[in-house]
Amino acid sequence: MRSHEALAQVALPAPDIEYGRLAPMLIVFGVAVVAVIVEAFAPTRGRLACHLVLSLGGLGAAFVAVVLLRGDRGTAVMGAVVVDGATLFLQGTILLVSILSVLLIAERSGLRAGVAVGHSPGASVPGPASGAGGIDAFAPQAAAVPGSVDELEATRAGVTQTEVFPLTLFAVGGMLLFPAAGDLLTMFVALEVLSLPLYLLCGLARHRRLLSQEAALKYFLLGAFSSAFFLYGVALLYGYAGTVRLAGIADAIADGGEQRPVLALLGAGLLTVGLLFKVGAVPFHSWVPDVYQGAPTPVTAFMAAATKVAAFGAMLRIFYVALPDLRADWRPVLWAVAIATMLIGAVLAITQTDVKRMLAYSAIAHTGFILTGLIAGNDAGLSATMFYLLAYGFSTLGAFACVTLVRRGSREATEMSSWAGLGRRSPLLAAVFALFLLSFAGIPLTSGFVGKFAVFRAAAEGGATPLVIVGVISSAIAAFFYVRVIVLMYFSEPQERSLRSNKTAQPASEATTVVVPSTATAAAICLCAVVTLMLGILPQPALELADRAAEFLR
Repeated sequence: MRSHEALAQVALPAPDIEYGRLAPMLIVFGVAVVAVIVEAFAPTRGRLACHLVLSLGGLGAAFVAVVLLRGDRGTAVMGAVVVDGATLFLQGTILLVSILSVLLIAERSGLRAGVAVGHSPGASVPGPASGAGGIDAFAPQAAAVPGSVDELEATRAGVTQTEVFPLTLFAVGGMLLFPAAGDLLTMFVALEVLSLPLYLLCGLARHRRLLSQEAALKYFLLGAFSSAFFLYGVALLYGYAGTVRLAGIADAIADGGEQRPVLALLGAGLLTVGLLFKVGAVPFHSWVPDVYQGAPTPVTAFMAAATKVAAFGAMLRIFYVALPDLRADWRPVLWAVAIATMLIGAVLAITQTDVKRMLAYSAIAHTGFILTGLIAGNDAGLSATMFYLLAYGFSTLGAFACVTLVRRGSREATEMSSWAGLGRRSPLLAAVFALFLLSFAGIPLTSGFVGKFAVFRAAAEGGATPLVIVGVISSAIAAFFYVRVIVLMYFSEPQERSLRSNKTAQPASEATTVVVPSTATAAAICLCAVVTLMLGILPQPALELADRAAEFLR
């Protein structure tokens, strides 16, 4: 009895939460919860407007909170969350990309005033409102079996579901926490919080329902395996170090002396598997083309940009904070992964006949380029990697946004042949898409050139010159398929015109059309194009910002 009384009298210290440092994440998660309530109780007519105001307002407020935290360095929740320069830079990038992604998700312009590629420039090709990107790119009733009576009735009734907005917000919240995690358990929780909404979002495409659901199932199953690897790695590192804190793991490895920490190496390897899956690196890349192709294109744009930033942020923190003393062990592994990722992504992209799959393999190749900066293992590599993530995020978001505007009938025209002659009939869209492709190729005066130059220079300074040579060769290979698409748009006959010359009839509904975007989508594409150009022409402010942010609090 006395022992119980003694325990009751012991004052347990209350943890310090530091709500100010958690403000960006708390705002996003709070808005996501409110969005769930709106989805459940708000009338259908005003639900979309409510979600737009909540999503854009919440993300904007979170970005303001990130800006207000500039210069702040410290931890929150007893070290579970770390706020430093790298955290704030990556969180700001994620929020900016997410704001533009919400604009794409909200697209519902339909095929009004579309310009048929095979018709005169002023010809208007009417189409159903359900052909638009964004809201109308999502299934009217996600739980219905594809092709069932319930789905057909929901389509005829013009039903639109807006659950994509709270799901996106929860994913963004997880992405903000992922690179800020100060221990492995918090990092695992963030990984699951960002992944689970994405699994659902990938299966919500209005068209090609079976392909979309297949993509979601593949992503979920492979993601579950990768999470298991990650969690097993956490267990092994905890068994070795006696703590899950990243700084504590680094101290345990440093105190190990000359003895090889076999348990720590196994744990680090399993952690790396889980993270390499998330960034889509070879040999854990097989899900990328299928998921990118099957998911609704606005979701693909969001995943390709924001998820990569968050996942690489977590990788940088683990290798720079927890495992710096194992550098001689993990660098050769990442060398092999980076070389295979660059070469396989570039070579396989050449063989693709679908634009979204081509961009997916392009994303795999860029994963290899970003790994080059991580492998450098110095401050220049950290700074270059963060700049590359910023530049790549805007370019890839803009490229997928352009894909949502090219249609055949009520569906996106992702076949390469449908893009033939696009430069003649829709020169503005073709020019913007060509800009993003040239940035991917690393052509001067684009953000891609500055990003590649920065990571290659950092890698060379870090003693990875052979890796730089492979990166340059891969860039040359990748330039081929980017230029091929540009040639197809500007120097090839439209498919419809070729059919007419062969006297082959084609239904008007199957003509390739260009959707006139809403103000939201047009703003997203324009902003991505402006950022791509400005980071290529005047990159110094962003480079200096990345240099000042290139620090991890240990």
